[in-house]
Amino acid sequence: MAKYVKIFIAIILLALGVVAYFWFMPHRDVQATKAFAEVEAADLVNEFITNRTKANQRYLADDGDSKVLVVIGIVVDQFKDQSGQAVILLKTNTTDQMGVSCTFTEETNTQVAHIKIGDKISVKGVIRSGAEIDKDLDLIEHVVLEKCAIIN
Repeated sequence: MAKYVKIFIAIILLALGVVAYFWFMPHRDVQATKAFAEVEAADLVNEFITNRTKANQRYLADDGDSKVLVVIGIVVDQFKDQSGQAVILLKTNTTDQMGVSCTFTEETNTQVAHIKIGDKISVKGVIRSGAEIDKDLDLIEHVVLEKCAIIN
């Protein structure tokens, strides 16, 4: 009986070790990661609109290690999301229908304070989803970048 208790305790300790490893594992440092590409906002949007499958294969990964990009564009909107994170919307031309939504982190939120609508900036972040148009519902979805920081 003591043998089974020792095996049970060993299994529990092993499971706790695995959980602790994943819980305390360091998060990906997006700003320290070399950018996969530097792209204009409209070009990135057009890649997803013209061939979504190819763009998904190029930029997105199921394991969470999607590509880190530098996106260049004009600030057309700036707001805070429900978590209090700064978000800016970049477009290559202010008349473009879709753009790139860039969500900043707690550490980089202050970078947005001096940014004004109409400024041309470069933002580095990890891509989370591509642009999409639903013509039936007349909805558009911007490209989404997370963990962003201004690099110029």
